[in-house]
Amino acid sequence: MKIINPVIKGFNPDPSFLRVGTDYYIANSTFQWFPGVQIHHSKDLINWELVERPLNSKRLLDMTGIPDSGGVWAPDLTYSDGKFWLVFSNVKSMRGAFKDTPNFLITAESIHGPWSDPIFLNSNGFDASLFHAPDGRKYLLNMVWDQRNYLHQFHGIQLREYSPEKKSLVGEPQIIWNGTADKITEGPHLYYINNNYYLFCAQGGTNWPHQEVVARSENLLGKYEVEPGDPLLTAMNTPHNYLQKCGHGSLIETQNHEWYLAHLMARPLHHPNESLIEPRGWSPLGRETSIEKIYWDEQGWPHIVGGNAGSKEVIAPTFVKQSSSIAKQTKIENFSQDKLGIEFNTLRLPAKKVGVSLTDKPGKLRLYGRESMSSLFNVAFVARRWQAFSFDAETAVNYHPTSYQQMAGVANYYDSTNYMAAYVTFNESVGRCIEVLSCDAEDFTFYLKEQAISIPDNVDSVYFRTKVRKESYNYAYSFDGETWVDIPINFDSLKLSDDYILMKYGGYAFFTGAFTGMFSSDLTGGKLPADFDYFKYCEL
Repeated sequence: MKIINPVIKGFNPDPSFLRVGTDYYIANSTFQWFPGVQIHHSKDLINWELVERPLNSKRLLDMTGIPDSGGVWAPDLTYSDGKFWLVFSNVKSMRGAFKDTPNFLITAESIHGPWSDPIFLNSNGFDASLFHAPDGRKYLLNMVWDQRNYLHQFHGIQLREYSPEKKSLVGEPQIIWNGTADKITEGPHLYYINNNYYLFCAQGGTNWPHQEVVARSENLLGKYEVEPGDPLLTAMNTPHNYLQKCGHGSLIETQNHEWYLAHLMARPLHHPNESLIEPRGWSPLGRETSIEKIYWDEQGWPHIVGGNAGSKEVIAPTFVKQSSSIAKQTKIENFSQDKLGIEFNTLRLPAKKVGVSLTDKPGKLRLYGRESMSSLFNVAFVARRWQAFSFDAETAVNYHPTSYQQMAGVANYYDSTNYMAAYVTFNESVGRCIEVLSCDAEDFTFYLKEQAISIPDNVDSVYFRTKVRKESYNYAYSFDGETWVDIPINFDSLKLSDDYILMKYGGYAFFTGAFTGMFSSDLTGGKLPADFDYFKYCEL
């Protein structure tokens, strides 16, 4: 049996890997998307199902006004003392010398909750994780951010004891490891294996030079010795490898005493006229999650089976005797329930806070118009991840605007600076019509203008379809759901990627991936509702 990577497709980075009995869990970062933290479950490490998103209320997660790619970074999921422990960062600012990175802890007896109120831990760095020591004590690890820009900003890995009784950190913090010369040391996970403390860390930045390295010590506080030779995991020197950006890993031991590492990676695409190595590529699906098998050498150091660049196919655990093949995903949401399907997300705030209702018009998703798609505060946008390079996404919207400042339709979105939309609006010359908008790194284009597509008076619902085909995509519309007309504007899929935004802006942090979904904006303040009949996502 084989594990086929990536096991969790689409934007799902920074995996925290956990086994509880015969159940396996992976928790992933969600950044500005709500609910916070995605938790997938598996029994065989081959097939994974999204089962929980624990940070599902403003009580647990308040991301009002946070910047793009802020919010929930690198959750850490562990199990001890009969309950789950979830540590996460809620990053508030990233620009300039400072980062505001409050770290929190919540617990629950079941992976499905209910989860405790968040306990504030510290705010001097991110990628926090909890280590449950053999003697029963607990320790928080995190990288420390140094705002003094005349020094390196990644100061090292800090360890500090956590008291469950006091619900706070206690004692003095200690820097236990400063990393290697490659710097940018983050994502710490600590394990006690064969009488040694093993510290797994990411380094080199979460782009093409990304790595996972290991250091160990006989003592908790060090001194930590770095694994000799090459990093445990990196695709830095293998530009043709199927997996790229490999790093930020988390370790588990199976019930049969085999070892596996979950790690983030990306699958870049290229334009037809580009080299495969320069530029290295563009990853609209964002950073995904893969799994590698680990073996231990005679000196007690871990290694990746198949080589340290990572593999598309990985040997499954020996306890797996059979497993169904992974089918391409087709999902139709008819909005017949009183809550959104687990694959849908909103920006920064809970659905009800941004004008989303499944009860005001039963059987419809009603979006009350809010701010524009460029806002960091109150956007009525319900979306799901791109999880394949080629797919169709389709919906129908009943919407009757009377102002050009009222818009509702479909959008493909990277962040508030980079999105493209086809939507119903109003034009003084045409009346109710279809327009197409591009926000390309804050360069705005309205394509149809006075040639906007007029909507007949007898048409209530306008159908929209997004057609993604690897490096490009376009929109189509229909007035009856049967006869479709392509809008002859092709967009570059590869622009909806960390890589493109980093190239355009440089120097800042961009960490998400492409989403597709439904939006409604009403800049008049009237909150005009748009009613969506369904949402179909079909991988090709």
